Amino acid sequence: MTMAIPEAPDLTMVDAWWRAANCLAVGQIYLRENPLLAEPLRPGHIKPRLLGHWGTSPGLNLIYAHLNRVIRERGTHALHVTGPGHGGPSALAASWLDGTYSERHPNVSRDAAGMAALFRQFSYPGGVPSHIAPGVPGSIHEGGELGYSLAHAFGAAFDNPGLVVACVIGDGEAETGPLAASWHGNKFLSSRTDGAVLPILHLNGWKIADPTLLARMPREEPDALLTGYGWRPIHVEGDEPAHVHAAFATALVEALDGIAHLKATVRTRPRWPMIVCAPPRAGPARTPWTTHPSRAAGARTKSRWLGPREPGAPGPPRCVDAVLPPRRTLRRGRAAHPDRARQRARRRHPPGRGTRSQRRHPAAGVAAARSARLRRQGHRARRLLLRTHPSPGRIHTRDPR
Repeated sequence: MTMAIPEAPDLTMVDAWWRAANCLAVGQIYLRENPLLAEPLRPGHIKPRLLGHWGTSPGLNLIYAHLNRVIRERGTHALHVTGPGHGGPSALAASWLDGTYSERHPNVSRDAAGMAALFRQFSYPGGVPSHIAPGVPGSIHEGGELGYSLAHAFGAAFDNPGLVVACVIGDGEAETGPLAASWHGNKFLSSRTDGAVLPILHLNGWKIADPTLLARMPREEPDALLTGYGWRPIHVEGDEPAHVHAAFATALVEALDGIAHLKATVRTRPRWPMIVCAPPRAGPARTPWTTHPSRAAGARTKSRWLGPREPGAPGPPRCVDAVLPPRRTLRRGRAAHPDRARQRARRRHPPGRGTRSQRRHPAAGVAAARSARLRRQGHRARRLLLRTHPSPGRIHTRDPR
């Protein structure tokens, strides 16, 4: 099935969703108070210690917004894997916008108070990490473990013929050994019995403190590399958001149409499509020392993206409902695939019942539960356990003589 290139009004709503997600991402990185900028920004509103990459956030939000559009129009069952490290602000912003984060964490509601809680908890003591943690709805991959995103995407696609796994790969992550080997996963993917993996190489241009290799190569070199791995790269690049929106929409349609064609007709090893995306710079020009956020640059970036808001402003804007999939089960934060392991565990060990051996020997179940509870309390509790219940090898018995 071929889908027409979206018209301008549709992309206008996608752009509005992208900008809303950018506002939430930059607010999480920098702000601990005054989330709507209802009063002039002061140093006390900014977090004293900043974590999270603003440089990767606009590109991740762009990809997420366009995937929302095609899921809405096609009814595609999709899973989203985010590889770039410190990409947590984008995943949290997207799940908060679509409501799945508030469903799992009711204290972070979809209003001004919930936005303040979302900002305050990010990468802050007692809050959430700057990487994509298991608490983010729909996540199966922790972004800080660089190099494993594509392998996790292939693992999710195997034996799931109706699933499309969109895997965003950071260009710094692409320089790692595990990721370089994972490109060969397409040799094991069956177009008949497995799902599809759509790699999206995010050419952000920078890693932690250096420029990336792939972003500095002439286009012919990464094209030759990816073609040799067995992929068909589709390029999206530009500095103007309007141009990049149109180009990415076209590339995504071409890639999904190509996947549908290969799954319907090809039974030998196909050449799967992938997207190479160099997104627009959504903030000041970055240099190696500003790839990680700084408080000085943050004030300018926040003022640009957040801007003044009314104190009583409503929660999510109209663009959220216009871009999100109409069926809640299709939202990536509510995807069933990431929760299958938890569902199997609940079926295997219903709450309160325990394992078969624990039901047969209740005392053993109580001891196992006590040991598990003490393990969770950390090293101090373990040392206390060894002192109070020493292992046989550490018992000192008296000499009977």
